[in-house]
Amino acid sequence: MGERCTLLVLVLVGATCVHGAGTGYMSSYYKNGKIYVNELGTPEGKPLTNPPRKGWEDFKPSWSKTGDMLVFFRRVKNDRVVVNWRTKICVIKTDGTGFHELTDGTQTNFNQTWTRDGKNTPIWNRKNDKKGGFIVMASKVGAKPGQEFPLTNRAYHNWAYTCLMDGRILVMSAHPKQGWGYFLMTPKRGGGGKYERVDCAGMDKLGLLDRISLSPSEDKICFEHQIGHKHTPRGRALFVADFDVKTRKMTNVKAFANKDRKPGWFAYPRWTKDEKEIVYHGHSAGKRPLFLYNVKEGTTRKVSTDDGADYRYPHGEATPK
Repeated sequence: MGERCTLLVLVLVGATCVHGAGTGYMSSYYKNGKIYVNELGTPEGKPLTNPPRKGWEDFKPSWSKTGDMLVFFRRVKNDRVVVNWRTKICVIKTDGTGFHELTDGTQTNFNQTWTRDGKNTPIWNRKNDKKGGFIVMASKVGAKPGQEFPLTNRAYHNWAYTCLMDGRILVMSAHPKQGWGYFLMTPKRGGGGKYERVDCAGMDKLGLLDRISLSPSEDKICFEHQIGHKHTPRGRALFVADFDVKTRKMTNVKAFANKDRKPGWFAYPRWTKDEKEIVYHGHSAGKRPLFLYNVKEGTTRKVSTDDGADYRYPHGEATPK
């Protein structure tokens, strides 16, 4: 264990190894193809989900603001090219009951989350097989496959990241009039909602922002960032910044993981419920441990306990991304 800890400290300045020390933070996450709900820093019990067929895996749980449900996608057809996967959007209660599918698995559906407007609406991004790009889709808890509907125009690309309490959605869009960029979109069934550009403090000029997440109070934001605009998930740095909802502006942008942009996979920063820390998966010897970054103290600690496992996509309790 000492050699692995040494490697992690070299990669993550200020990180410490923690085994079996509970943090008080509940999180959902992917571990070896299944979804777990667990206190960070403690060994896992049984998984919440268990895909029924060989080769199927469950990805990217997002925890509802009400704290009782997860939405995730189940990969039912693999492919070396990720955008050629076929997936099902699924909902399950955090006690393991109430599993149901919102889509039928014949399309490519990714990166689901919940609205924060009190309606608990599941939304996600669907590949547009005819035109290319993606469409933001929505459904409702208890709905059946085929009852989902678009929130964006099929004529141009939109990708949803995170939602606001006032109902707006932070999206990346290739808007036909405003051009490419990041926007707060007021959703409208079928498309045509209002788009308000986000000031990304110049980070969008340098490259892509991805896996963006607003804090529960919506006054801070965290995200992945890469240099350049061709999608390259390896070697990204993770950032935190202040965010003003009214002016739609990021300020005080600060890198907190992989500052040197080493070629590993540092990804999926997500807030804890109290906004004091950010959980994410890092990189070590081909595996992805989980880490917690304390925003105020600027310290990082390792909070996954199985060094032989592949951890990904952590998501804080009752904190939609």
